[in-house]
Amino acid sequence: MIDACVVDASVGIKLFIQEDGSSAAELLFAGMAADPPARLYVPDLFFIECANILWKYVRNYGYPAENARQDSTMLQSMRLLTVSTADLLPTTLDIALEYDLAAYDACYAALAGQLNLPLITADGALVRKLKNSDVNVQLLGGV
Repeated sequence: MIDACVVDASVGIKLFIQEDGSSAAELLFAGMAADPPARLYVPDLFFIECANILWKYVRNYGYPAENARQDSTMLQSMRLLTVSTADLLPTTLDIALEYDLAAYDACYAALAGQLNLPLITADGALVRKLKNSDVNVQLLGGV
């Protein structure tokens, strides 16, 4: 079990939208109830990214809006350790430019690098792009 890591929205959303990797995400987040609890870090943008994914599922796949609202309330109540994106801005831009990443993906990498923790993601393309970086990025389930 991982005692501390950065998780991105592709992992967090799997707690609510059942898809490949949901069981692995549930195990990872269950670590927050352990003694001592796992420390899961996110940039504050994590919550908006998850809300956007929920919105897409409501709009495109018939996911009930009330479920999306409940999911967002549950996300807010989780004891995730949140870091301001403003504190990550310079490093985020450098990573985005160097590894051809969207700034929101680079933000997770910047946080992982700043904390010297692994970044857990379900985004295979992100893992491939950061393969030659100093960021310890791991694919969910391969943890």
